[in-house]
Amino acid sequence: MPAALDALDRKILAALQEDTTRPLDDLAKLVGSSKTPVWNRIRKLKARGVIRGEVALLDRNAVGLGSCFYVLIRTARHEKAWMDQFLEALAKRPEVMEAHRLAGDIDYILKVYVADAAAYDAFYRSLVADISIFNVTSLLSMEEIISRTALPIGPPPADGPA
Repeated sequence: MPAALDALDRKILAALQEDTTRPLDDLAKLVGSSKTPVWNRIRKLKARGVIRGEVALLDRNAVGLGSCFYVLIRTARHEKAWMDQFLEALAKRPEVMEAHRLAGDIDYILKVYVADAAAYDAFYRSLVADISIFNVTSLLSMEEIISRTALPIGPPPADGPA
């Protein structure tokens, strides 16, 4: 169930997604409130898990991770033991930026950042050595057209906070 967020919460969250390093005084002015209520709201949003953390966003090309592969995985195994082993195999691979379990013909999709095709091949060989997978299809992203980190925090619904 989504957290109940009023208009001020949403303004704070939108502003923090743009720049979490903004001084509290500037943030309060930006959202139309004073410093103490904004600080209290941020503290409560963190406590409720709405704000999960604060990170620096890096340019992946600048740190040598210029290739993005989407890895489509089909498996013939769906028992808990295999799934636990699969999750363990993914968790120890920092190249995996996202992993999703899907509905449909493909069971999982991974978003993997590596330096190049040779690094992807090493990743692939390592993964299939650790876990039995029925079928793997790899797609190389030729160009990143849109990449966002900010969620679209709009105004609260007309029927009240939500």
